[in-house]
Amino acid sequence: QVQLVESGGGLVQPGGSLRLSCAASGSIFSIDDMGWYRQAPGKQRELVAIISKDGRPHYADSVKGRYTISRDNAKNTVYLQMNSLKPEDTAVYYCNLRQGRYPEVWGQGTLVTVSS
Repeated sequence: QVQLVESGGGLVQPGGSLRLSCAASGSIFSIDDMGWYRQAPGKQRELVAIISKDGRPHYADSVKGRYTISRDNAKNTVYLQMNSLKPEDTAVYYCNLRQGRYPEVWGQGTLVTVSS
């Protein structure tokens, strides 16, 4: 089995920045896409950003120009740099991993709170 451990969440002021990290461990063979989703209170979980194994990123329109997703394949880690944060970015952020034809794996979630 694969485990995802997330870190980097916390409280930040509007306009501030945070960087989330998600490290995969366990039955790692060949990771395909990795990504980040978020779920705000009372809202459905939504895609934030994904990145392919060769480094091609895709972003939700709401975060384009503010967030940057990256990955370090040697460390089996995906990052999410979040800049110009807004209160509406407040959510629990979940890491996601795809590997071959196995089911998706999810992290435990890390809370990001944007507030003054």
